[in-house]
Amino acid sequence: MSYEEKSTWVMGALAVITLAVYTSVTLVQATSVPLTQTPYVATMLWTIIGSIVVSIVIHIALGMFTRGRKQDQRDREFHAFGGRVGNGFLVAGTLAGLILAWLEVDWFWIANALFLGFVLSAILESIAKIVAYRRGLAGARW
Repeated sequence: MSYEEKSTWVMGALAVITLAVYTSVTLVQATSVPLTQTPYVATMLWTIIGSIVVSIVIHIALGMFTRGRKQDQRDREFHAFGGRVGNGFLVAGTLAGLILAWLEVDWFWIANALFLGFVLSAILESIAKIVAYRRGLAGARW
């Protein structure tokens, strides 16, 4: 398995873990206060920062223990394909946040719509890349 494929697995897993941690912490906090009044900003920031730090550490370890292979044309095509697939959720989350802002909905829902869009984009992008690595681009066309 190449460094790029391992990196894709790491990023997908971290996105799922980030979403799970943020959701569980926010829901636990919501047991004592209404959901929209939970201190979601700090929770969101710490889960994002934590995910970035863990990603950096894991990627350093991957770089140290993965036998070197330069990125080739196939890796670049898989990366571009995953990006195109993942951008759909990024756009959907941004559009949802924009619509919620137009409707003057509570900031909690706007921030969470944007956050969910980013996380789902990362998850879907990772899934698309993994499918492309396993089946090739012809088998990954959806």
